Amino acid sequence: LMTRPGRAPRVALDLFLTHTHLDHILGLPFFQPLYQPDTRVSIYGPAISPEDRLEQVIGGQMSYRYFPVRQVELAAEIRYVDLREGVYDLGDGIRLSATYLNHPLLCMGYRIEYCNRVLCTAFDTEPFRNVFITDAADSRYDEMMAQEGEQAVQAAALRMNAFLRGADLLIHDGQFTEEEYRAGRVGWGHSSVEHAIGLAEASGARRLALVHHDPLRTDPELDGLAQRYGGVRQGSGLDVCFAHEGLSVTL
Repeated sequence: LMTRPGRAPRVALDLFLTHTHLDHILGLPFFQPLYQPDTRVSIYGPAISPEDRLEQVIGGQMSYRYFPVRQVELAAEIRYVDLREGVYDLGDGIRLSATYLNHPLLCMGYRIEYCNRVLCTAFDTEPFRNVFITDAADSRYDEMMAQEGEQAVQAAALRMNAFLRGADLLIHDGQFTEEEYRAGRVGWGHSSVEHAIGLAEASGARRLALVHHDPLRTDPELDGLAQRYGGVRQGSGLDVCFAHEGLSVTL
């Protein structure tokens, strides 16, 4: 981007962060456009709290005890935009919708609409679940709380389905298989491949790119999952792929 022939003398970039866990922001200090004086970078992300604004969180990892270049020394013009749930007009006909996902840290899902094309993202999220005790045999069981919890789960699932409705491309968390997810990983904030596929089919998405692969999984294991789950699904026509470095998708 910065070295291609004939590039504009001034480059404007928009970066959208889903949340601020290290695996999602650790690369920013090495992002070369931040060191170019003729570059304007807008960084969007969830507003966690008045005390933890995006600029402070990102800048915190660039204090001198962690990194030799401080945030104030970056050459680019940087603008931080703290987002909340809602719809935003980004200009040039681009419409951004943001919604909260189900992750231990406040995390955003995005829906970007432009020229009758829809791109949706849902990284670091898992199925909504009833957090109240649902076993009537448990002495702590409260029927009203259990019912309210189930209603909240159903409402959240419907809201997510509507948010992703008709996506030309859905990029969704698929860190585990369903068996792995059920074996002690509920509550970690990550989804199974099967859940992502079911959600994509239910919301009428055309294509699904699975991301956030388990870091302990080997390339041959990922290839095996791609053979098992990838390709065009019978019935729904959903085209499923396992995202990889260098993958390019045209909407």
